[in-house]
Amino acid sequence: MRSGGYAGSGRALRLDPFALPVRFSTSDATADGRVREIELHHERVVLRRSLHGMRMALNMPVAAYDGVSLQLLPGENGAQEMLAVVLKHDDPALTFPLFLTPHPDEALAEWRAWSHVLGVPLLLAEKDSASFGDLQIERPRPRRRRRSTLKARRPSILLRRARGRITRATPVHRNEREIIARN
Repeated sequence: MRSGGYAGSGRALRLDPFALPVRFSTSDATADGRVREIELHHERVVLRRSLHGMRMALNMPVAAYDGVSLQLLPGENGAQEMLAVVLKHDDPALTFPLFLTPHPDEALAEWRAWSHVLGVPLLLAEKDSASFGDLQIERPRPRRRRRSTLKARRPSILLRRARGRITRATPVHRNEREIIARN
């Protein structure tokens, strides 16, 4: 993240994915006062900042974001490495952190929770694979193609409802009054 820092005191950031909407401040190197306000809702994100005296508010849908990313941040001055759960956008100025922790288990749980709550995919900062302590994360395998040799073994017609058929064994009631429930 080129333009952002992290909200909260020091490098500790904890936003609850189940307590939306949430409003918080984070640092922004290009904004006046180096601060931007972020409102995060289930369906939208509102970023407010001032740039050269002009106040602006960007109101974007959460679907405009690529997904929730898990990034490894190096420690500063011998400090412990941190894992960051970040809502990632193509524009680095619109990317912002959601959670910071040095513990891989907590980061993984928050990563999945944020993805589920916001309805966006899970992403990794590294291209192929990553290792966070005992946690090994690899690229997902490609999805099975629809027109493969295995598809012939699973006919999709069996998933449809069968039409009803009238046979000689089907009871037919003639000249009877129909019973209708009325108030």
